[in-house]
Amino acid sequence: MQSWLFLALAIVAEVVATSALKSSEGFTRLAPTALVVVGYVVAFYFLALAIKVIPVGVAYAVWAGLGIVLISLIGWLVFQQKLDAPAVIGMTLILSGVLVINLFSSTSAH
Repeated sequence: MQSWLFLALAIVAEVVATSALKSSEGFTRLAPTALVVVGYVVAFYFLALAIKVIPVGVAYAVWAGLGIVLISLIGWLVFQQKLDAPAVIGMTLILSGVLVINLFSSTSAH
């Protein structure tokens, strides 16, 4: 269970770093740039801890799927970026895939 907490922390750190990437304006603003670097270091540290137990394919599927959805929501809420119907449908399918892996796959049970 601890490995799933590590994965959740990795996802949160990656989402924070990616959100700051938009605000860094091509690494020209110091504070957001520092947040990007620290966020990605923290994200990869916790991802490395998570994949000691969680199979790397499962961990990466969860990481990527939830990261895409969370970043898209932040883009929509914070940066006023539009999400059209195909984007919402696609993210719903991504979340469905993550749920299928976690609820039904014996691979994620390791």
